[in-house]
Amino acid sequence: MSKGKVPVSSVSAYAALSFQHHEASHRPGVLLFGPGSQRWGFFIREGRSWDMWRAYQDMKEANFIGADKYFHARGNYEAARRGPGGAWAAEMISDARENIQQLFGRGHEDSQADQEANRAGRRGEDPNKYRPKGLPSKY
Repeated sequence: MSKGKVPVSSVSAYAALSFQHHEASHRPGVLLFGPGSQRWGFFIREGRSWDMWRAYQDMKEANFIGADKYFHARGNYEAARRGPGGAWAAEMISDARENIQQLFGRGHEDSQADQEANRAGRRGEDPNKYRPKGLPSKY
């Protein structure tokens, strides 16, 4: 199999687009996890990806214009506070989400702004710097 190509049979496995780290440069790649993957199960059980899911659900529930960067930062912040595994899970989920959205035509600039909010959250920066005025305190 040539580098960068995914066999059609792999499509049935859970696939998340991500950036794989190759010799200090980032190249687009595909991160594949088969059904029952131990790694994903571990992060879900430990709550590391749950933080991301909760932020996503809150974003959908709030349905508040201009709040997406806040929820991106908050989900990454909360996951990263759980330690290196949480930061890793947050990065994989964030990269997958942004790459998938770009495949479906979402703008590069908006995706980059989302990724900056994601990175800020993982660095431990206060997500409230992205909080829009008027967003209910519940979030």
